[in-house]
Amino acid sequence: MGGSVLAVQQIIKVIKEKLADRFLRNLGWLGLSQLFIRVSRLAATIVLARLLTKEDYGLAALVLTTNEFVNVFTQNGIWAKIVQADKADLPQLCQTSYWLNWIVCGLVFLAQCIAAFPVSWFYKDPRIILPICVMATVYLIIPIALVQASLSNRENRLHVSALANGIQVSVDNILTIILAFFGFGMWAIVLPKVLVAPVWVIVHYKNNPWRPTREFTLDKWQEIIRFGRSVLGVKVMHTLINNLDYVIAGRFLGVEALGLYYFAFNAGLGISMSAINALETALFPHLCDARSEPREFKSRYFKAFKSVAWIIFPLVILQSTLAPFYVPIIFGQKWIPAIPILILICMSAIPRPFANIASSGLWAIDRPNWDFMWSILFTAFFALSLIVGVNWGVLGVAIAVFLAHSLASPAYTAWVSSYIAKLMDKEIATIEAQETV
Repeated sequence: MGGSVLAVQQIIKVIKEKLADRFLRNLGWLGLSQLFIRVSRLAATIVLARLLTKEDYGLAALVLTTNEFVNVFTQNGIWAKIVQADKADLPQLCQTSYWLNWIVCGLVFLAQCIAAFPVSWFYKDPRIILPICVMATVYLIIPIALVQASLSNRENRLHVSALANGIQVSVDNILTIILAFFGFGMWAIVLPKVLVAPVWVIVHYKNNPWRPTREFTLDKWQEIIRFGRSVLGVKVMHTLINNLDYVIAGRFLGVEALGLYYFAFNAGLGISMSAINALETALFPHLCDARSEPREFKSRYFKAFKSVAWIIFPLVILQSTLAPFYVPIIFGQKWIPAIPILILICMSAIPRPFANIASSGLWAIDRPNWDFMWSILFTAFFALSLIVGVNWGVLGVAIAVFLAHSLASPAYTAWVSSYIAKLMDKEIATIEAQETV
């Protein structure tokens, strides 16, 4: 009898070890994908820095920023609900989500095409109308595989996401290099993002067996919207945070100054943001998988901080230290004025992933509304910082970005982590008390 108990305990131990390793394994797949992405993006950045003008960069930034603001409505929490939902509800939620995705993406396509006109008026540049409308066509393609992508994340099969993103972005960067050589200007940045959209769809569609039925249904849509509205709110705030500096710099400092800032942001924060996005993608399903086991959930949550620290600190410090040397050599002398901006933006990456871990923790315990409220507060603080900073040009904007993240994000991370620790301890105590009885 004792031997059987021991065997069962050993099996449980092995299962837990496998679950614990899954996060690092998924992070490894995503990291490998990001490595290929970064190599191709580095090549594209070098080519663009030498062939495109600051004005080309500025125009592309205006188009991509507009797209980011509209695109956020496709990140409406439908995918997160599929990842977080109970297994019994999954079939109906997937079918409803499929049709909701088509409705939302169709409306987003129309919204972006309409928005192109007031945006061009705001920046006083009609050249951006057509590329903004062209980029909107992506929304007529991606609903085909959005549910499949969500299910792969739910099943912790993140190698599929890694493959889709790796191929899509790498091909995007290769096409960008080719078009830049042929003198396409800002279109070298914009057009490839439309051409590679089917790649993402094909990879996810082929790697997940789920298929919609012909029945149109919106059953349980209230449940999806109730969960998703807070997630959407958070994504809207994050999009504002990630793009407000572009909006303010472009409006008050001009297209050429925005081009300098946009180059510094992408050359400096691109690598770090790739690591941050890989972590965020892997962490949420990893935490949801352990939600019914508070001790395991707490362990996974706090181990994530250690994992990200080992990645982000060396990466940011190394890149910031070497920036004065590699920027003029790799990108050209004309980008030397961007070096201080690059360093500040790069350093602002340090607190960001820790705040993202806190957000994932709140989502996993069904508190996305708390994260939404925090996002509203931080966005207001961030906007105020940028408005003050813009008085000192693009360098002032970079300083504002650095200070806002460095002051606010650690405070939020500490507060959420304290709450999660107390909640998990309370649940652990309840379970132990029930076992004793």
